[in-house]
Amino acid sequence: MTKTDTYAALRITDFRYFVVTRLVLTMAFQMTDVVAQWQVYALTHDKLALGLMGLAEALPNLAIALYAGHIVDKYSRKHVGLIAISVSLSVSLLLAYVSHNVGSIYPAVGIIPFYIAAGIGGLASGFAAPALFALLSETVPTELYGKASAWSSSTWQTGAIVGPALGGLLFWLIGPTSTYMTSGCLILIAIGALSLIKNRHLPLQESQKQPALKNLAEGVRFVFRNQIILGALSLDLFAVLFGGAVALLPVFASDILHVGPQGLGILRAAPSVGAVIMALVLAHRDLRGKVGYQLLGAVFGFGLCMIVFALSKSFVLSFIVLLLSGALDSVSVIIRSTILQVRTPNAMRGRVASVNMMFIGSSNEIGAFESGLAAKLMGTVPSVIFGGCMTLLTVIATALFAPKLREMDAKELKVEDT
Repeated sequence: MTKTDTYAALRITDFRYFVVTRLVLTMAFQMTDVVAQWQVYALTHDKLALGLMGLAEALPNLAIALYAGHIVDKYSRKHVGLIAISVSLSVSLLLAYVSHNVGSIYPAVGIIPFYIAAGIGGLASGFAAPALFALLSETVPTELYGKASAWSSSTWQTGAIVGPALGGLLFWLIGPTSTYMTSGCLILIAIGALSLIKNRHLPLQESQKQPALKNLAEGVRFVFRNQIILGALSLDLFAVLFGGAVALLPVFASDILHVGPQGLGILRAAPSVGAVIMALVLAHRDLRGKVGYQLLGAVFGFGLCMIVFALSKSFVLSFIVLLLSGALDSVSVIIRSTILQVRTPNAMRGRVASVNMMFIGSSNEIGAFESGLAAKLMGTVPSVIFGGCMTLLTVIATALFAPKLREMDAKELKVEDT
C-alpha cells in the first residue's frame, strides 16, 4: 500500500462530522451501559442477570441485522443512521424514568424494564451500525479508507474510554437518573453532527433493486465465498464470544477487587485506553508486512490477557492487563475494518456490514450472556479462564483452516471497486 498523509481524512469536513457523531454516540452508549450494569447487579446480585442483559440486546439485533443491511444499501445511509440513533434516545429516557422510580418499579416488575431498554438499544444499533460503517466510505476517497478506519476506530475507543469513566463518576456525583439524561443529551449532539454530513448516497445498481430476500442472500454468499473476510469475521466472532470479560466486570469490581462503581468505570475504560493508544500509532503508519499473522497474533495475545485478568487479585494489575488487551484488540479491529472496507464493493457495504454485525456486534451481547451463564455454572474466575483458553484454540483453528487469511500481506489490501 502506498504511503498516505496521516491527517488527510481529518481535513475532510464530512469525515470530521462523522468522527464527532461516533465519539459522542459511543460515550453516550458506554455511559448508559456501565450505569445500567451496575444497577442491575446492585439490585439482583445475580451474575446471570448481567448475562441476560446482553441477550436481551442481542436477540432483536440478530433478528433484523440482515434486513437492516438491505435497507442501508437501498436507502440513504445518513437517513437510516439518523432514524436509528433517534430511536436509541428512547433508551436513555426510559432508563432515566425507571431509575427515578426504581423504588416502586423494581418490587413490582423486577428488572424487566432494563431488559426492555436493552432490547430497544439492540434494535436501534442493528440499523445504526451498518449505516455508519457504510457511511464512512462516503465521507472519504478510496485511497484514505485505511487511515479513515484507523481514525474511526480510535474515535470509538476514545468514546469507550471517556464514556465508562464519566458514567461511573457521574453516577457517584449526580446519581443514575441524571447520568442517563446526560447520555440523552450526547445522543442529541450525535444526531446534530450526523445531520450535517452531505447526503451522497450513490444511485442504486441493478443488483440493489432486487427483492429483499434475493438481495440478502447475495450479501451472505459474498461473505461466505470470501475466505479472507469470512476468516477475519469468524476469528473475531469466537474471540469476542468467549474471550470478553466486560460483562462480568461489575462482579470483579464489587466482589473480587472491591473498588465500587468508580473502579468499575476505570476498568471498563482500561481496554479502550490501550486501544486508542494503539489506534493512534497505527494511524501514523500504513499497514505493512504479513497482516494475517499480525491479526492472529493480536487475538492470541488478547486471549492470554483474559486468562491473566481472571487470576489477578490486584486492581493495578487488572487495569494493566485490560489496557494491553485493548491495544491488541485494536490491532485486530483496524485490520478487520480495513479488510471489509477495501475488499467489499460499495453496493454491498451495508449487507456485509450487517453480516459483520451478526458475527461481531451481537457476539458482544451473546458473549455477555455466555459469560454470565458460565460464571453462574463454573464460577466467575474459572469462566473467564475458560473463555481465554477457547480464544487461544480459535486462533489455532483459524490459522489452520483459513490459509489465505493467515498468509495475507498488506499489499493485498487493494480497493475492489467503488
